[in-house]
Amino acid sequence: MPQIKKILLFGVLYLLVIFMVACSGDNGSETDSSEAESNEENESASDEKVTIVYATGVDTTGATESQIEAFEQEHPHINVEYREMPADTGQQHDQYVTMFGSQSSEVDVYNGDIIWAAEFAQANYALELDRFIEADSFSLDNHFDGPIQAGNYNGRQWALPIYMNASFLYYRTDITDTPPATWDELIEQAEEMQGEEGTEFGYLMQGSQYEGMVTNFIEIIASYGGSVIDENNNVVINSPETIKGLEKFAEIAQSDFVPGNILNFQEIETENAWIAGDAVFARNWTYMQSSSNDEERSEVAGNVDIAPIPAGDEGSTSALGGWMAMINRYSEHPEESWELVKFLASEEGQKIGAVEGARAPTVESLYNDPEVQEAGPLFSNPSFVEGLSVAVPRPVSPIYPEISEIIQIEVSRVLTGEQTAEEAVENMEAQLEAALEE
Repeated sequence: MPQIKKILLFGVLYLLVIFMVACSGDNGSETDSSEAESNEENESASDEKVTIVYATGVDTTGATESQIEAFEQEHPHINVEYREMPADTGQQHDQYVTMFGSQSSEVDVYNGDIIWAAEFAQANYALELDRFIEADSFSLDNHFDGPIQAGNYNGRQWALPIYMNASFLYYRTDITDTPPATWDELIEQAEEMQGEEGTEFGYLMQGSQYEGMVTNFIEIIASYGGSVIDENNNVVINSPETIKGLEKFAEIAQSDFVPGNILNFQEIETENAWIAGDAVFARNWTYMQSSSNDEERSEVAGNVDIAPIPAGDEGSTSALGGWMAMINRYSEHPEESWELVKFLASEEGQKIGAVEGARAPTVESLYNDPEVQEAGPLFSNPSFVEGLSVAVPRPVSPIYPEISEIIQIEVSRVLTGEQTAEEAVENMEAQLEAALEE
């Protein structure tokens, strides 16, 4: 009997072991199956494409599409949808304000005029970029200083530059091969050379009461050390430096070597008079180089070169123009949007813009690139690069349009002789401080 009990006990234990092994095997199979399903889900997620929308103005050169194509090749998980905005800058601005004012996420990345950065930052239309810049160690030092400053407001970076523009002094090479280096030299040479080679005037600029006149004012006061608003948003326009620069501006506007209706001149009037061969010197943006040498339109083709804007006591400065890339604060894909902004502002992205779109890079080293130099005659011109390097932004403020209007009115009254430079800066100081306090 004891023997039978032992046999039964061993049998029960044997069956129990088999049952436990079987259960253990089933659990392992379930675990392996769950892990496999999880891995498949993760792989599927990593392969999933994210689509972001990039909005920018009309581009007839094809450079934007080439930039997008190059970006997508490097980031196969990001699809970029290109949305073309109106060619008119004002219309672009208003559409963005309407869109972002309703907290729409329909656009992820957008290009903006350099004067928009502070306005869009304060209005919560733009996403601050500092954490992305720091995380990726993206160097801002590779860019000219002016465009970086234009995208910085209240100590934070809201936009990165993608290309730039600046103003230059155009001169007739058949009249002189030594352009004036200072404002005083410009006055002297313009007076002396007026009338040579059929010219009627010594100098052309933009004196009309509009934004273009503001850029003339900004660069001439900056050349004497003057400024409108400092980096801490303090109004600093009432200074001896600003007064001296404004007095020089008025001296030129009231001289006999500029057209009698110079206070009606905008860019188009300057260009028309210049290509007609009417002047020895002219201040204008880079685009006029093309029309100057257009043999079908220009009377001075082949006899034009550029130089930096004349210097004041503190050196030469140029008014900054150009475009910057920003991220919509309400974007549902900020990480992917940053990758696109970073690419557009990078050396690679800007090289495509320069070679295919003739856009002036803000990355200084690209001007040593043979392909970039080949893309446009100005890109290999040392005077052009020098002019870009000293370009200064207009006041970086969320109320820039109001600031511009104040400057236009008060400076115009100086150019017409209705008030002195001292009176103008006092008036501007009071009005600007009141506007910034509202």
